[in-house]
Amino acid sequence: MYPILHEWGGFLIRWTHVVAAIAWIGASFYFMHLDASLRSIAAIPAGKGGEAWEVHGGGFYQVRKYLVAPDRMPDHLIWHKWQSYSTWLSGFALLCWVYYGQADLYLIDPAVRVITPMTGALVGIGALALGWLIYDRLNRSPLANRPPLLAAAVFLTVVAFAYGFQQVFSGRAAMLHTGALIATWMTGNVFFVIMPNQRKAIAELVAGRVPNPDWGKQAKNRSSHNNYLTLPVLFFMLSGHYPMAWSSPYSWGIVGLVVIAGGVVRHFFNVRNAGGGDRWWTWGVAAACVAVAVAISVASNPAARERIGLTAAAPSPEPGPAPTVSLAAARAPAVDDAVMAVIGTRCAMCHAAEPLWPDLGSAPKGVLLDSPEHVARFAPAIRVQAVLTHAMPPNNVTDMQPEERDELARWLAAR
Repeated sequence: MYPILHEWGGFLIRWTHVVAAIAWIGASFYFMHLDASLRSIAAIPAGKGGEAWEVHGGGFYQVRKYLVAPDRMPDHLIWHKWQSYSTWLSGFALLCWVYYGQADLYLIDPAVRVITPMTGALVGIGALALGWLIYDRLNRSPLANRPPLLAAAVFLTVVAFAYGFQQVFSGRAAMLHTGALIATWMTGNVFFVIMPNQRKAIAELVAGRVPNPDWGKQAKNRSSHNNYLTLPVLFFMLSGHYPMAWSSPYSWGIVGLVVIAGGVVRHFFNVRNAGGGDRWWTWGVAAACVAVAVAISVASNPAARERIGLTAAAPSPEPGPAPTVSLAAARAPAVDDAVMAVIGTRCAMCHAAEPLWPDLGSAPKGVLLDSPEHVARFAPAIRVQAVLTHAMPPNNVTDMQPEERDELARWLAAR
């Protein structure tokens, strides 16, 4: 029962996270587009706001923006904050549920560093907190008045953390934590800067005083950061399903390239929506960054190089020392020959360091089932994917028989 409930729990949290993220990203893109579409009108002094007319859903909308505050408080005011909060809270819950709750499976790679699940969770959460403190300090430093230098400092911070995560976690978890780090910055901007500044402005307005225009400027800058970081965050959050994105020892470089590519694409739309023309060069830069990222992943993967004819098939390596395994796998019952026969016949052609299945450059989701040690490590996934459900092999493409699933169930029951 527990694996079933755990699977459903992860699915429901992920569903909530995706829905919340759609709401937050949609609102962010809309308001950036709205800001760029504002035009001056007589009712609002020059440089202090503007107006935009829109048509949608069969009606017309007249939207005005005041850079500081209007002359009076409206009777009804809509706050945009819970999209951000619910996205981060559900994302953090999913991080705990999947990566910290199943650390031996997804977070810890003994080939990278042997740590306990508790240590991994403390490092991950501590890094998110430390990352926010560094990012926030950069934004409050003199660099805040020099946007290009601030952008460079933030970029280097992202790459440095990506490299650090890669020295501690599995490749999949390292890239996911990089995305979680940036997402924490984005929600921190809303919680610690944007919303407090808006509350202070409203309090001043209610008291009959003119709000400090710097509050609005600070909030707008943080909102712009969120807009430019959105596309990279989405890439990192989706990367867990695509091992070629994170399996390279140089995936920290791929992180940097994705940040640049996502940022310039957003720049294209932001400038275009503001009437500044089409900066087509941004798409060339983005395409070049993606091409280099793909080249890095291929150059780091012998199986991928062989697939595209860059190298000849390597001879079988001489037997070496057994790979290091997690504590949980070491305590598990030995994987007997019958189980290995099933896995080797029905699963290992895809789930191997160099997959034999056509068109596969790396093992799906980084799950390796080509040795008893790897099979023991990924036993929880085998239970869910091949015993409790018949999701694997996909469409039963390798014709796994019911008695073979029973053999796996017998071994798993002894764990």
